[in-house]
Order: sequence, then C-alpha cells, then structure tokens
Amino acid sequence: MAAESRTAIYASVAANVAIAITKFVVGAIAHSSAMLAEGVHSLVNCFDGGLLLLGQHRSRRPANERHPFGYGREVYFWSLIVAILFFALGSGVTIYEGVRHVLAPEPLGDPRWSYVVIAFAAVFDGASFVVGLRQFRRHMRGPGYWRAVRRSKDPSLFSVVLEDIADLIGLAIAFLGVFLSHQLRMPVLDGVASIAIGVVLGAIATILLIETHGLLVGEAATPELVDAIQRAALDEEGVVAAARPASLHVGPQDIVVVLQVEFEPALSAEQVAEHAAALDERLRARYPAIQRVVVQPVTCARETPDNHSGSWMTEGAIGKS
Repeated sequence: MAAESRTAIYASVAANVAIAITKFVVGAIAHSSAMLAEGVHSLVNCFDGGLLLLGQHRSRRPANERHPFGYGREVYFWSLIVAILFFALGSGVTIYEGVRHVLAPEPLGDPRWSYVVIAFAAVFDGASFVVGLRQFRRHMRGPGYWRAVRRSKDPSLFSVVLEDIADLIGLAIAFLGVFLSHQLRMPVLDGVASIAIGVVLGAIATILLIETHGLLVGEAATPELVDAIQRAALDEEGVVAAARPASLHVGPQDIVVVLQVEFEPALSAEQVAEHAAALDERLRARYPAIQRVVVQPVTCARETPDNHSGSWMTEGAIGKS
C-alpha cells in the first residue's frame, strides 16, 4: 500500500509543480484574483505532497528501545501538518486574496490565457485524480467512497484524492469567475470566485483534520479483522474461549493486538506458553498488517456450569461450540 500511495503522491506533485508556475504567471498577466488563488492552491499541494512523502520515509525506520512499536505514526503526524497547511495557507490565503480583490477590484486583463491555463490544469489535475482514485479504490473496504475515507488507515491515499477533488472544483469555480467577470464586466466576481475557492479548500481541509486527528489519537483495526482474529484464536489447539481482541493502528499497516484467551485447565504453564506463541505466529503470518500480538492467558472463574463466558474477561468473549 505504501508504494501505491507514493505513486499517487508523485503524480499529484508533478502535476501541481507545472500548474502552479503557469497559474501565477497567467494570473499576473490577466490580473485575475481567482487564477492567483488557484496558483496558491497548487503551490500548497506541492508542499503537501512533499510532507506526505517525508512522513512515509520516516515511518519506515525500524523499531528501537525508545520506540518499540516503530515509527508508523509519522505518517499520521505529517498528514496532520498537511491538513493544517491546507487550511491555513490554501484556504486562508485564498480567502484573503479574494476579499482584497472584492474591496479593490483591479481592471480585467485578457482572459484567453486564463482559459488555456484552466484547461491545461484540468487535464493534469484530472490525470492525478484518476491515478489517486485508482490506488484508493484498490483498498476500499466495502461500498461508498465516504465510508471508505472514514475507515481508511492510510491518510496518504485519501489526502491526495481529496486534494485532487478540491483542485477540480477550484478550477470550475475559477473558470466561472473569469468568465462571468468578463461577460458581465464585473471584476468583483473574480474576487468572489477566489473566496468560493477558499471555502472549498477550507471544507476539504476540515475533513482531513478530522480524519487524521482520529488516526493520530489511535483507531482500532476494522471490525472484520477483529472478528477474524477472534475466530482464529478459537481455532488454536488448547483454546477454550477468546475475548474480543483490543487492537490499535500504530501505522497504516502496523497493528498491535491484545488478546485474552482461556486455555484448557489441564495444560501446564509451558504448554500454555507454546500455544500462545503458536497463536502469535499464526496470526502474524495470516495477517501481515499485525506486527505484534500480546496473548493474555486468563484463568476460568466460572462458579456454575450455567455461567456464560464473558463474565470472566472483557466483553464479547466467546467459547468453542
């Protein structure tokens, strides 16, 4: 997944570098606030892509004594920085530029170059969006794009897709701003378009902030994976019952699992340790995203044969049928 998300980021950065330069040049020639706002937008996207790549690079450092679970959360931290920059620079500067243009409209320049740049940018941003969406769809869990964003554990993937969506919406607004301001001879509409672009960027940035914050604080593995881990534990020889596992993503593909298991009472301590080690190895082999499994043997404390499992360990414990 990391390699695929890097592909999407590289495509986005390459597109935005070329587009940002062109937008700034044409925006200055055409005196278009909306085009300058789009230039700021593309420039911010370039920095964002670089920070996402930095986060992925730092997350691959091996675990050590100070960070025993590795550096997977570097991806989450730098994705949060990206969301903040997207909000502060992308949205804030764009809205400021639009307000300034509304209060003091400048004479309109030749719009033809603006249209050329918008068409040029639409092609490259569209190509970047297709690449990012293709990579994102490969890892969608269940139907619905919004649901997939909420459940995704790799902010690098959905950040690129959401930013590309903001790019395409911003280009449409910029086109309307340039077109209407010239057709109606109202330069103020170009500033209004810039403000609208800033609002779109702010909305996308807010989504990125919310989703990345949740990942940085700590999210569990998907319910499907948690259920599969519990069933796998029950299949292990010597296991009588297993609680619903506690899990935590310490990176997009780095999961720590804590599993309470009741073993057969007749097993010795050495046999329990052997079965726990076998369960650990089997889970990590079956699910590569699981980096560490902590198996906690639990002593059965039922007082009557009718007592159900779940009273002696965490909620959601089930036994073998």
